[in-house]
Amino acid sequence: MNRTEFIIATAVILFVAFMLGWFASWLVNRFTRVTKAEIGELDKMAQALHEAEETRDQAITYLQQREAEITNQLSQTEAELRAAMDGLREARQEAEELRGYIERQNAQ
Repeated sequence: MNRTEFIIATAVILFVAFMLGWFASWLVNRFTRVTKAEIGELDKMAQALHEAEETRDQAITYLQQREAEITNQLSQTEAELRAAMDGLREARQEAEELRGYIERQNAQ
């Protein structure tokens, strides 16, 4: 095999390798190509995800507002309970004082 035959054989081998690579690339692109229907489906899924995230954010905001309202109501109820307990304690003390006074009056 002389030099010219070697160059031609190498060129043919490189050309065949190039053609095989190009064909493989074409096959990969052909099978992995995204169709317009798939893009439309992806757009719908993205829109649905966006709406779900907005709904979640609204729900979180609503729950935070309700929690604040309920905490406020609880604080008010606890304050009213303390006031009622203090009033009851004072009423019991006054009743005991009146009972003691009446008993002292009856004992005389």
